[in-house]
Amino acid sequence: MVAAIGSPPLEEPPRMAITVPPEELLLRSARLGDASGELIAVGPEAAGWTYCSLLVRRLAAGETWDHDPGPDEVCLVPLGGRCAVEAAGQAWSIGGRASAFEGPPHALYLGCGTAFTVTAQGPLELAVCGARAERVLPPREIRPDEVAVEIRGAGNAARQINHIVAPDFPADKLLVVEVFTPSGNWSSFPPHKHDISDLPREADLEEIYYYRIHPTDGFALQRLYTADGVTDAAYTIHDGDLLLVPEGYHAFAVAHGYTGYYLNILAGIESVRTMQPSDDPRYAWVRSTWTDELNAGIAGYRDIADRVNGAAGRRD
Repeated sequence: MVAAIGSPPLEEPPRMAITVPPEELLLRSARLGDASGELIAVGPEAAGWTYCSLLVRRLAAGETWDHDPGPDEVCLVPLGGRCAVEAAGQAWSIGGRASAFEGPPHALYLGCGTAFTVTAQGPLELAVCGARAERVLPPREIRPDEVAVEIRGAGNAARQINHIVAPDFPADKLLVVEVFTPSGNWSSFPPHKHDISDLPREADLEEIYYYRIHPTDGFALQRLYTADGVTDAAYTIHDGDLLLVPEGYHAFAVAHGYTGYYLNILAGIESVRTMQPSDDPRYAWVRSTWTDELNAGIAGYRDIADRVNGAAGRRD
């Protein structure tokens, strides 16, 4: 196990090994051009785990799509566009932002076993975030003004978090956030993990990262590693990629001049709803350098980029 310099090794409960080889954890979206259809989909069986799933679908204006998530509870997150949703004898209109980079989402939570029909009210890209659930809970619309926005970190480790299905949300297993990493910055930093059930220090959670990069010709880097060194992988991330994170420390950085976005879906075995991570002890000291004063006046990722970079790396 990794320990801080001069400290004895950390004692941790045993954990399950990765069942999917590291080189198979990164998935690419389908190249659909301007056509509608499924961009990417992964379920628990394909990931070699128990809970988390994600499906991203593009629909043309007026197109209808029916879907039955079976044993999964889901959160419908429009990444761009607006749609009508019918489920459980009710109807909603959700979405509205032009892209994931334009404001907080307008989403919809549906309990497990709730089939639904989506009708695109204009061009639509829709993410269906899922987790295997045991309790059936009622549908709940998540309006943009209900999405808590957090600025986490500081300096070139500052980023914006949109809390969509937070631990205090009335869901069973599912947790969903969006993270915006501004030009040249780091997020998921210091590197952290959540692969051991050892509350309150750490929760055991599976996690999906679904990435978008703006502009789309950019790239980012994602590191995933375990304390024992069995896994230590670095991935080049492009727009539309997906990474499965079954275990290990992870950290993300986006290229200068670009904004990184990722949609996180998490779920696990814990009896309490929590996202509690455990930092890599070698890098945990960084948190002590972050203060509220460093982020004074910052409301979102664009403000972070302006503060860190000014005009550097800007095309407009």
